[in-house]
Amino acid sequence: MRTKLAILVLASAAASGCSYTPHDQPDRGLAATNVPVVTTADYVFDASAPGGTLAPGEGERLSGWFQGLGLGYGDTVYVDGAYAGGAEAQVAHLAARYGMTVTPGAPVTAGVVPADSVRVVVSRRRAEVPGCPNWTVPSQPNYNNRSMSNFGCGVNSNLAAMVANPEDLLHGHDVGGTSDTRTATKAITFYRTSPQTGEHGLKDINTKKDDK
Repeated sequence: MRTKLAILVLASAAASGCSYTPHDQPDRGLAATNVPVVTTADYVFDASAPGGTLAPGEGERLSGWFQGLGLGYGDTVYVDGAYAGGAEAQVAHLAARYGMTVTPGAPVTAGVVPADSVRVVVSRRRAEVPGCPNWTVPSQPNYNNRSMSNFGCGVNSNLAAMVANPEDLLHGHDVGGTSDTRTATKAITFYRTSPQTGEHGLKDINTKKDDK
């Protein structure tokens, strides 16, 4: 009987050993492996600009394209082409209607910019957590003390959905050595000046159903 029991114990230990992975794994720490990923999509508009200025009607077409894209905060506008210098001011004027500015250093796009034309590029970034929700790995057994496969999906998916400019997840803003104290203290000022939710006392709420 003891011999059979010893064999069973050894068999159980061997089975447990087969499930153990001694090397390090990404999900063995406190940091979540489900993190936001920022992707970039470039939208291109070629506008006729003979002599370095937008041709008649091109400004209206470009403005309609901006409107169709829903141009806004978080996007980046570039102007590319041999005649970009002269037409850039016109593009900047149209982009300003949407609260945007033209950024130097256009990204590389497919194809060559046609002659006597400028290429307006709108780069739009998107943040999402791929693969979430993720319940592919059962919580037990857990011989390697790994975090759950869905760990981080809730918090990081909400963060990716709420961030106004996904580029902020990649790097911070460069303020050029200056700081705006009003912006820095805006949240604290709003917290201190907002009325308390219980300022007028508790409301008298009747949960009983009135008989009719």
